[in-house]
Amino acid sequence: MADAGQRNPLLMQTTGRESAELAAFAAALDLDAVPEEVVARAVDFFVDWAGSALSGRGHRAIGVLESYAETMGPADGGAEILTNRRATSPVFAAIVNAAASHISEQDDVHNGSVFHPATVVFSPALAVAQTVGASGRDFLAAAIAGYEVGIRVGEFLGRSHYTVFHTTGTAGTFAAAAAVGRLLGLSAGEMGEAFGSAGTQSAGLWEFLRDAADSKQLHTAKAAENGLIAAYLARDGFTGAKRILEGKQGLAAGTSSDADPAKLVDRLGERWALAETSFKFHASCRHTHPAADALLKVVMEHDLAASDIAAVTTHVHQGAVDVLGAVTQPQSVHQAKFSMGATLGLVATHRKAGLSEFAGVLDDRVALSFLDKVDMALDAEVDQAYPARWIGKVTVTTGDGRRFEGRVDVPKGDPGNTLSRAEITGKARALALSSGAVEPGELDPLMDRLWSIPEAEKIGFLLPRRRSDDG
Repeated sequence: MADAGQRNPLLMQTTGRESAELAAFAAALDLDAVPEEVVARAVDFFVDWAGSALSGRGHRAIGVLESYAETMGPADGGAEILTNRRATSPVFAAIVNAAASHISEQDDVHNGSVFHPATVVFSPALAVAQTVGASGRDFLAAAIAGYEVGIRVGEFLGRSHYTVFHTTGTAGTFAAAAAVGRLLGLSAGEMGEAFGSAGTQSAGLWEFLRDAADSKQLHTAKAAENGLIAAYLARDGFTGAKRILEGKQGLAAGTSSDADPAKLVDRLGERWALAETSFKFHASCRHTHPAADALLKVVMEHDLAASDIAAVTTHVHQGAVDVLGAVTQPQSVHQAKFSMGATLGLVATHRKAGLSEFAGVLDDRVALSFLDKVDMALDAEVDQAYPARWIGKVTVTTGDGRRFEGRVDVPKGDPGNTLSRAEITGKARALALSSGAVEPGELDPLMDRLWSIPEAEKIGFLLPRRRSDDG
């Protein structure tokens, strides 16, 4: 891949101004210059993220990270671990919250970059904002800077990068560095140094899918941690590579064959990539969502039961084949979320694929029967549209020989088919309750606190502290 990256004429021709321009934009981002609807959308994504983070309580992998934070981190601090309500340093809060907010597969996603911004932006930003006593407006400015940087880095790295690397882990380090750097008041030059240190730590490989390993949570945890570290080091004078993204031995040269430096600075301050970001409706890998929506449409329109369906062909983009093709017989609930067969089996059986459906998926014989009924076929139209558009197309064959075609051009959650504020609230409440992280009586005050974040004079803890013996 390195040779391919170095042969890329776009990288060879770049002057290197792109990294510096992106860093300067993030450092100077002024909330007053951001359209009101973009700021409001940032609040929407914050509420959505908080629900996802709270849903991580009780997952084995998150418990391991909580124990790590308790063992290696301070006994107290200015930042909050949402899943167990312990106070710690910003680093350890960012680690646990970033992992927790990614494990339920309900956090947001930007289509064009195939990148999950919230988990690597809000986790370190909240931890630092709580510690330094930032206002709600400063917090939102930092979050928007993180979204804009991370999304553009993901777009810059291109489709080739995503075949091996988990973009949320790699581009996520830059998103975290931008958000934290904005909170720390880094200058343009210091932000550039932070990007250099972030990029040299950038990592995250897809191989974990074959083993049902916990690595995906480590990707987001480390991206949040490494970006945070990079910003704090830059504040104190630590230097990083000036062209870590587009340089001859930079990130793109080593991990991409189609990187386009122009995408790093695409209409900065005019195009707000945050507003292009989608909510996740199903509790599964985003690559399953278009097909899930298309199958649900067929099932509902023709009143089909799971037992009526003999076969489903999903017409997909190459990214879906690359990621989902690795999972043939899921061994864990999390791995099942990366199985097209398991996800579509839940849709056919229950007409939804949410947290509760996935919780029982390994014992759901009817849903798992779709592991042998579902095929993925690369579709030229769908692949050409991807990643800007994620089209869902399925062909359903019934046991009695009927054949139905289903198509969804705008999956549920995309900007053109988005969630309302009521739906965002309902989703966040359900996620928070699902894990026991929040008691029913705590929900209303929590939701009020989340939605009123723009008015906060000082970001505090979102939840009341628990006694140490409560866990």
